[in-house]
Amino acid sequence: MRRTLFFCMALLAFSGCYTPDKPGAGLYFFVTAKNDDPHAHPPDLTPGNFLELRSDGSYTQDFGQFNYGTWMLKEQRLYLTNQRHRTYIYLVADSLRPRELDLQLDSGWTAHFRAHSMPSDNPKKDPFSTYNNQWRIPAKHKENDAEIRSRLFNHCQFWEIYLTWAKDREEGAINVTDIPTPLKIYGNGFGLKHYNDLPGEWRSCFYDSADCHKADTMIKHTFRRHNFVWPNTDNDLKKLISGTHQLQDWLK
Repeated sequence: MRRTLFFCMALLAFSGCYTPDKPGAGLYFFVTAKNDDPHAHPPDLTPGNFLELRSDGSYTQDFGQFNYGTWMLKEQRLYLTNQRHRTYIYLVADSLRPRELDLQLDSGWTAHFRAHSMPSDNPKKDPFSTYNNQWRIPAKHKENDAEIRSRLFNHCQFWEIYLTWAKDREEGAINVTDIPTPLKIYGNGFGLKHYNDLPGEWRSCFYDSADCHKADTMIKHTFRRHNFVWPNTDNDLKKLISGTHQLQDWLK
């Protein structure tokens, strides 16, 4: 069962922060998919999959694999040209709506996405930027200890910025289960997953299983050597933000 964190704060569904100045621009999370064929195999998408279309024409996307590059919307077609200069074309199933996006996938499914508040224009403060998602880019070679530690550091950096975005934009509910991670995230703290329970997307970030094992050992050792100092607050998001910041300090 997917776990979603709910926080006691004013829920401003799709608040005034969502004000893109280019048609189609926005931050979208996958919700569900539909197909008229009852025997069709559903797409491998979860509520953790996202598409961020920036007003400057740049984008980031995770539909099971992290991509970034430039985008263009023309005649009900969304063109995404990624970092490898490969262009993907999605048909926008319905007319553009302010808070929703339906895309027709190659599999014949129509994927429904819901818009959320756009993060800061500063890439360092945007949890969906390339800057905060280096950890999602699969390694192209065997990595040494410093490189693996850097990957773990960037992953914890993503979590801090992601949780900060949720707090600052007053996102009333955020999904933490479908993001590939070795962390078990609870309402007010952290745990670590067993190696055999690590998501496939997380494992695929590493060059091979040996490097993934090395990362697993490294972060478990970090947890054993240190104790979290939780801030005195009833705000669970602030506690988690502090915890992810401490993890980064220990991984430096």
